[in-house]
Amino acid sequence: MKYIVGIAIVTFLFSCNNNDGAAHPSDSTGAAASDTSRTATGGVAFNRQPDTLPPPFATKSAENYCKVIGWPDGKSPIAPAGFTVTKFAGKLDNPRFIYIADNGDVFVSEANTEVTGIKKVLAPLSSKSKSQNLGKSANRITLFRNYLTKNPQSYTFLTGLNKPFGMLIIGNHFYVANTDGLMEYDYHPGDTAITTPGGKILSLPAGGYNNHWTRNIVTNEKKDKIYISVGSGSNVAEHGMANEVRRADILEVGLDGTGEKIYASGLRNPAGLNFQPGTGVLWTAVNERDELGDDLVPDYITSVREGGFYGWPWSYFGQHPDPRMKAEPRPDMVQKAIVPDYPVGAHTASLGLCFYSGASFPGHYQNGAFVGQHGSWNRSELVGYKVVFVPFQKGRPAGNMEDFLTGFIADASKKEVYGRPVSVAVMHDGSLLVADDSGNTIWRVSANG
Repeated sequence: MKYIVGIAIVTFLFSCNNNDGAAHPSDSTGAAASDTSRTATGGVAFNRQPDTLPPPFATKSAENYCKVIGWPDGKSPIAPAGFTVTKFAGKLDNPRFIYIADNGDVFVSEANTEVTGIKKVLAPLSSKSKSQNLGKSANRITLFRNYLTKNPQSYTFLTGLNKPFGMLIIGNHFYVANTDGLMEYDYHPGDTAITTPGGKILSLPAGGYNNHWTRNIVTNEKKDKIYISVGSGSNVAEHGMANEVRRADILEVGLDGTGEKIYASGLRNPAGLNFQPGTGVLWTAVNERDELGDDLVPDYITSVREGGFYGWPWSYFGQHPDPRMKAEPRPDMVQKAIVPDYPVGAHTASLGLCFYSGASFPGHYQNGAFVGQHGSWNRSELVGYKVVFVPFQKGRPAGNMEDFLTGFIADASKKEVYGRPVSVAVMHDGSLLVADDSGNTIWRVSANG
């Protein structure tokens, strides 16, 4: 009887977890665009037009956590023919995000979810604990240099952080997005460590549902603003909207952290954040809501309209009302919700986003988007656990989503995976780096020849 009660407690605790208008597919009311690009949602062909979505609760909400078993010696992810996958760095401590500086230095933030109190005591009994690192967070940034030579170098660049994720260099300043604030440090190109104290120039709301602790940062072409992604503090505002102030948003601030405004809202967890080369349009990869069934709601990538609202929590993928918001339906907010540009699959946990701006990959990949999919827990069959590619033409998605880096799932029948990809970044030599946090590895994908 005690065992049954313990499992019930564990289940309860861990289940809660300035743009050109021509660059956007939706009008100001969020009406669907005419683009009919297709991709996959849970393995099913999906037309981006929103009327093709299944109804809510068409299938039961599943709790299906993977089990990370690590990478055996000699095993690596699989890329398409014509590419080679090598281990860029191993034996890291939950490498979550990659930032590549103008001088080619590669910075990796290492951090993870930490559980405390009764959750920490019960963690070993939960299947969730086998799907990710839940121990003490490393809270550091590691620097890699001369990585393609016979004498690669790595340095502990910065420590004493609070769940760092996004990083950014502007002038002689190094910015870090901790989970609770934006930090600024003095920096000069070539530094191998930060040795002077930094300062918090902006406080951010901390905590959140199912790892929504990550804060990403990017800057615009002028490098006079910083854009910060802040995920929701809940699945679908079940703790009330007072808990969601400055959350499910992309914030804009000046380089000193002042002048904050909400650049875009209604984005449940916009972890992937990148300005599109050539157009100056901000794009995001959004990890959408849970518990509406296997095929709802599709994660997506989308261009971000200044002042735009993208639905959360009142609606999803445009103007589909969330049935769980009946007590506060807000039809006015549903009506203004913008339809995202491109769905990339329900429950895939699409968290990484970069545009291919290198020269070594074949022309097919030029200007397209790579998306890191961390993988599902709320679907009856595992989905995600790979890096996908979305081809672009003239600044817009232009074709089917394609698998690019796979092989992370070891045995689907046993729910076993080798690792889980998150961040993606293009190196100066044109190769692609992929952060595999649960696998404690950075993978490098290079084009043959």
